[in-house]
Amino acid sequence: MEKIAKLKFPEEILFSLRESEDRFIKEIKTIAAVNYYKEKRLSIGQAALLAEMNEEEFIKLLATFKVSIFRYENNDELLQDLKNA
Repeated sequence: MEKIAKLKFPEEILFSLRESEDRFIKEIKTIAAVNYYKEKRLSIGQAALLAEMNEEEFIKLLATFKVSIFRYENNDELLQDLKNA
């Protein structure tokens, strides 16, 4: 199931950005997806859906935003995981 949301913004924003409305909306969804993933509010799969990408594309996008896909709270967790591998 999909939801349709309305987004109200000044038309001059599109002119300033020299973007189409569709491109502007896509970019907002992409940035939101990255942010929600970074805040641990969405999984990679869910964030990829929001960004209208597959998971591989979304992981590559995360790299461009310097967001790691590894969710270790500290180095000890990472070291423990490496020991268990």
